[in-house]
Amino acid sequence: MTHIINSLTDISDNYDALFCDLWGCVHDGLKPFDAALAAMQAFRSKGSSIMLVTNSPRPHADVRKQLFQIGVPESFYDGIATSGDSARAAMYSGALGQNVYFMGQAHDQSFFSPLDINLSPIKIKQVSIDQAEGIICCGPFNPLADLDEVRPQLLLAKTKGLKLLCANPDIVVDRGDSREWCAGAVANLYTEMGGESIYFGKPHPPIYDLARSRLNMLGKTVSSDRILCVGDGVLTDVFGAMAEDLDSLFVTGGLAAGATETLNQPSPSALAAFLKDEKANPTYSIGKLR
Repeated sequence: MTHIINSLTDISDNYDALFCDLWGCVHDGLKPFDAALAAMQAFRSKGSSIMLVTNSPRPHADVRKQLFQIGVPESFYDGIATSGDSARAAMYSGALGQNVYFMGQAHDQSFFSPLDINLSPIKIKQVSIDQAEGIICCGPFNPLADLDEVRPQLLLAKTKGLKLLCANPDIVVDRGDSREWCAGAVANLYTEMGGESIYFGKPHPPIYDLARSRLNMLGKTVSSDRILCVGDGVLTDVFGAMAEDLDSLFVTGGLAAGATETLNQPSPSALAAFLKDEKANPTYSIGKLR
């Protein structure tokens, strides 16, 4: 059964690295959470490391810029691993062929920027869906619209037997007070329609391999029992940690705030019922990262 803690300092001596989610934990898409930044700063002040592990479909350089713009400078973390990084490596390795159909918003075009790793990439061309060998999905075209808007494209893709590469397995994300659909919702719809979706972010292994690799590149080799995964998504952060046999800190005041009756802290009974329904077992839980 999960243990509800009051602050990260209650358990921080047990860990040398955090694999920390962003949306719902460090910021709300518009501004950072001051208490979370203070907790991160305190954790790093004792020589420990923070790798931001996010299901953003963008390259890590873009996420770093976005964080700086909303008030999270690089001094609060050591590195970033994104689902976009993992998915881009797969795309440039030929996972979908050369001709791909793109689903997403205009700012997601950075997905096609050159890789900064040692790989001989194939040449990728964006084409119409009737000419495509596969689909790159960074999200729906309009994250606020009904998902049925993308059903016609998905139906044609299914009849052609195309694979859909999901660059962000999240179903929804909260931007301020608005809830938006993510690529994971499109991928789920495609799978329900009989199509094949492939994933690279949490809870799937590639992003955790990438996070470990980037820690190692910084000269910081951390054993699995000294890594703590922090996040507000049961299906992504908690299940991912469980699959990797890593400890986790479930931030209940994000996506699950209503179900866990979280104000400052979750209701113990509501949290227990929620986790039982979800068949999830985070090591620890807390209302907000602090």
